[in-house]
Amino acid sequence: MEAQKEALQRIISTLAHKNDEIQNFIETLNHTLKGVQANASSVIGELDEEFDGLYSILDEMKESMTTSIKQAEAHKTQELQNQLSQCSKSLENSEELLEFATRSLDIKDTEEFSKAARQIKDRVTMAPAFRLSLRPKVSDNMTHLMVDFSQERQMLQALKFLPVPRAPEIVLADCLVADNSVTISWQMPEEDNKIDHYVLEYRKTNFDGLPRVKDERCWESIDYIKGTEYTLSGLRFDSKYMNFRVRACNKAVAGDCSDPVTLETKALVFNLDGSSSHMNLKVEDSCVEWDSSGGKGQENKVKGKENKGRSGTPSPKRSSVSLRSPLIRGSRDRFTGESYTVLGDTAIESGQHYWEVKAQKDCKSYSVGVTYKNLGKFDQLGKTNTSWCVHINNWLQTTFAAKHNNKAKVLDVVVPDRIGIYCDFDGGQLSFYNASSKQLLYTFKTKFSQPLLPGFMVWCGGLTVTTGLQVPTAVKTLQKNENGLSGSASSLTNVAQ
Repeated sequence: MEAQKEALQRIISTLAHKNDEIQNFIETLNHTLKGVQANASSVIGELDEEFDGLYSILDEMKESMTTSIKQAEAHKTQELQNQLSQCSKSLENSEELLEFATRSLDIKDTEEFSKAARQIKDRVTMAPAFRLSLRPKVSDNMTHLMVDFSQERQMLQALKFLPVPRAPEIVLADCLVADNSVTISWQMPEEDNKIDHYVLEYRKTNFDGLPRVKDERCWESIDYIKGTEYTLSGLRFDSKYMNFRVRACNKAVAGDCSDPVTLETKALVFNLDGSSSHMNLKVEDSCVEWDSSGGKGQENKVKGKENKGRSGTPSPKRSSVSLRSPLIRGSRDRFTGESYTVLGDTAIESGQHYWEVKAQKDCKSYSVGVTYKNLGKFDQLGKTNTSWCVHINNWLQTTFAAKHNNKAKVLDVVVPDRIGIYCDFDGGQLSFYNASSKQLLYTFKTKFSQPLLPGFMVWCGGLTVTTGLQVPTAVKTLQKNENGLSGSASSLTNVAQ
């Protein structure tokens, strides 16, 4: 009976998984169908625009050519009209001279006849008719302005759809995920010298395998990539995976997308747990800020406990304001007294992780580190044997120290603008870095026996936490080098209980 139930349960699980796959495929088909309809309308519109543009060019060419013909006609007409005018005047003068010469033949007086003859000779010599070119300056031929569109007509008749580029292929072996950057490399299945550029599309997801249509983020795109490799940098890895696909484009059309690939973008992501933070802290996601108006009246309840194990952190003055009732939420009481603490909401149980903290310039005192979940609500980071931190005090003069189990080691380094925290749970290391230069500030070496929570303490100022970061390559290299050196354990090294 039990065996049959287990077998049936396996069948049910298989069917449920298959149904989920089919449902996802149906959604993909519906999405593709809508895409076909939308894209068909789009390309018809683009085709109309192309032909309208072609018609416009032909109309402009026709108008330009017509203007050239009319200009040639006007020029020839003017030249011929000028010749006609000259010839008409010359003919009129020649006819007048001919008439004079004819009359002169009837003169009887020898002297008058000789005089008339000399005048006729002089006038004939100067007559315009004898200086005229009796050939038209221009011809009536207009064949030099004729056009022959037979070749162009053949080209237009041979016009067809531009070949669509084939889908590229992403080379998974050449893709790289490191330092919160992703490098994607691809190639064409065959050489295509008409490719003008590529479009890379990507989106974050929490699902492994093929992209899903439902409950997924929209694709983001990088256009006009000329090469076959592109690096997306400065990413926040706040999801487990990223989907990538590429399409090739020529001058007029984009091809199909490549088969999508899914790359793991593993990083620690957490927010600050405002439900259990100190009442004097204002917490919002990844930011915490000192709020002097919070938690008034609590000091009377916890006065005796506050003095126990008092640290070097100055106690702020409290103004007399009406009591604000503490809110008890989550799985623990709020921190109180002088434990101005807030923890991360995600536990570290294995692996290597990295996050960064930036303090406000006017922050008087703050600590950053890790702790077990059992940190008491009156405890401060570094004051217990289950918490480790670096502490910065800017109250009178700046001091920088590593703290654990109520012991402190002064760090003779400049306090950086941003502190990087590296936690190797399995390797038992907690290191602090200058986040900008990746200079190692301090390393705790121990053996973690319980899950860790990122911890933060702040007074008179604020902190901003950046998560979703991979362990930087430079930090990995430094850790490897440090682990290879003998005697590198710190003076605060211990075996955590």
